[in-house]
Amino acid sequence: MQFGRTYEEFEVGAVYKHWPGKTVTEYDDHLFCLLTMNHHPLHMDTNYAEKTTDFGRNVVVGNYIYSLLLGMSVPDVSGKAIANLEIESLRHVAPTFHGDTIYGETTVLDKTPSKSKNDRGIVYVETKGYKQDGTLVCVFRRKVMVPTETYIKERGGEQPGRPELKAQEK
Repeated sequence: MQFGRTYEEFEVGAVYKHWPGKTVTEYDDHLFCLLTMNHHPLHMDTNYAEKTTDFGRNVVVGNYIYSLLLGMSVPDVSGKAIANLEIESLRHVAPTFHGDTIYGETTVLDKTPSKSKNDRGIVYVETKGYKQDGTLVCVFRRKVMVPTETYIKERGGEQPGRPELKAQEK
C-alpha cells in the first residue's frame, strides 16, 4: 500500500479519490465536539436543532468534516510529508448530518521545488468532500512540503525506523 508520495510522484492535474468513505455517526460528532469544547446546541442538542433551526436536526460540526477529509487524504497526499505549511482556504459548502457518508478527492494544483533545500518541494492541492448523493460539503486548499526521492534514500529508505523481526523469530 502506498503511503504518501515523493515530490517526483506528484503530477499537476492528478486527482486522487480517497477510499473508503466514512459514515458519520452521532457519536463521532458528539465526541469531536466534546474533545474540542464546541458546545454549540446545533451540534449537541436535538431538541434545539429540531425546534429552532432551518435544518430541523443536528448538523455535524464542520471542523470534524474538514479533519476527516484531511485524514482521508494522508495515504494519497501527505503520508510522506515533512510539514503541512498552510491551509490557504476552507469552505463549508453544505451541511452534513448524522448518517451521511463522506467521500473525498484531492487534485494537485501546482508543485514547486524548495528554494532553500534541494531535497524537498511544495505541493499545492485542493481537497473536496462530498456526501453519498454527490453533494459537495467541504473544500480546502493547502500547501504541503514533501520529500524528494533523494531525501528518502539519504534517510534510510521508506521506513527507516521500523524494526525488523529477529532472525530466531522468523
